[in-house]
Amino acid sequence: MKEIAEELNKKFLGKNAEEVLEYFLNEYEGRIALSSSLSIEDQVLTDMICRIKPGSRIFTLDTGRLFPETYSLIDKTNMRYGIKIEVFFPDCNSIQKMVNENGINLFYESMEKRKQCCYIRKIEPLKRAFRGLKVWICGLRREQSVTRQDMQVVEWDEGNGLLKLNPLIDWSEQEVWDYIKNNSVPYNKLHENNYPSIGCQPCTRQVQEGEDIRSGRWWWESPEHKECGLHRR
Repeated sequence: MKEIAEELNKKFLGKNAEEVLEYFLNEYEGRIALSSSLSIEDQVLTDMICRIKPGSRIFTLDTGRLFPETYSLIDKTNMRYGIKIEVFFPDCNSIQKMVNENGINLFYESMEKRKQCCYIRKIEPLKRAFRGLKVWICGLRREQSVTRQDMQVVEWDEGNGLLKLNPLIDWSEQEVWDYIKNNSVPYNKLHENNYPSIGCQPCTRQVQEGEDIRSGRWWWESPEHKECGLHRR
């Protein structure tokens, strides 16, 4: 399947995001979905998908620790596009066991405990959401992080047995914001208060001018470890 990903990257070399999405949404109809974190990138992809092929599947993960503004954005997005974003939740028994054994904010204590929390709240629900899929669409961009600089438009996700599609991989942050403004795409209002990357509330903080856009995520860890495991390669 890695060979298929390589061939697809050659096929779409120089193509824009809409062209890439149109091909995959038609070719893999019923077996493709956008996994949205409600980021500005995922909001752009939601807008494109709803224009190109209305009714395509879009889902998100509710970890139980999101910002109120993120929950509001889910409602705003549903209303804006006349859709219902599927919401997947973590297993309540696993959450209860983890918190009772390690505390409510265990993730501050060690990377192992932080990854345990991410697995239970994000990875396990994501695997359930993947059932029946051949392709998952992501809003990753190379500019976002040192961990993403060698990613391609199409990748083979060995761990999940899926093709991963990154239509915005070459976009700059300015290009994302230009699209949002030009197309009246709803976005998280926290972005206006120096939150460029938004995840769970206790693991996200404001960043200062000039800092890396993901420096506010898991800020107590080194940059090369700042992934929850969703995009492990």
